[in-house]
Amino acid sequence: MIFVVFLTFYPEAIYPYWIWTPKTKKWVNPKTMPRPTPKEQFEFARSFYDLKQYEEAKREFKKLLQAYPKSAEAAESQYYLGLIEEAQGNLYEAYLAYQKVIDKYPFSERIQEIIEHEYKIAERFMAGEKRKALGLTLPVENPAIEIFTKVIENSTYGPLAPAAQYKLGLVLKGLSRYYEAEEAFNKVISNYPQSEWVEAARFQIASCRAAVSRSPEYDQWATSEAKEKFEEFVKEYPDAVLSRDAEKNIQSLREKEAEANYNIGRFYEKQKSCAAARIYYEEVVENYADTPWAAKALERIQVLEKKKK
Repeated sequence: MIFVVFLTFYPEAIYPYWIWTPKTKKWVNPKTMPRPTPKEQFEFARSFYDLKQYEEAKREFKKLLQAYPKSAEAAESQYYLGLIEEAQGNLYEAYLAYQKVIDKYPFSERIQEIIEHEYKIAERFMAGEKRKALGLTLPVENPAIEIFTKVIENSTYGPLAPAAQYKLGLVLKGLSRYYEAEEAFNKVISNYPQSEWVEAARFQIASCRAAVSRSPEYDQWATSEAKEKFEEFVKEYPDAVLSRDAEKNIQSLREKEAEANYNIGRFYEKQKSCAAARIYYEEVVENYADTPWAAKALERIQVLEKKKK
């Protein structure tokens, strides 16, 4: 037996009646009740989605998830929640919704499709896409780091994994996190040796080493390492487009090495250690003749010669 109670007060604020259900032994508001079956509830929710009435659709999909969490339609509902957030421009919320499908419904037929959605969202964050402020705390610096990492975890050897691994490195490099970026690029080479991203990853490793070499006098090792990496790249990929950039970097790093040796020579000269200074000046003249520092070093050698006389 069902009892209906009509309420005459506050008609605008609440639904006009509540229903007593013997099964649950509770009074319920029909407005908040799901349809009798998960399929009916899903179709009802999707009807709002098809009309782009996203808030209504979101409410009905969530209602299905609460009432029928183990149904086949639950995974689809969670997927549609991701579609809605993405359609509304809430990219990080969309990623979280999609990831819930993978975490809670790993046998969903949508998994590969969801990974593609996540990858594209990460690319948009990588390109500088902003998000709507909905009260969620974003990962530090750039959400693309978290999302690319998840794409790799979700499908370690899937078709998008090598690209996600490479682009993760680019994001980290862009944030000046060079050691982490180099590690990410190295994983492209070790985990996906046959992928099209290996060549670019090798170049980026050398580029990271170059970026680490801040000042010539204090970081000669990093400069030398970077130059060697670029030389290895040119040797391995002589016809690659990036080889031209690598050669420019080699020249720039050679100039840094020459500058470092010249500055060490100046240091010894100021300390009145002329013999030691001359060793470094001669190193610049003999091995870095194609840099501007060779002429400066030769000039200092001539000064030292005059001092001897």
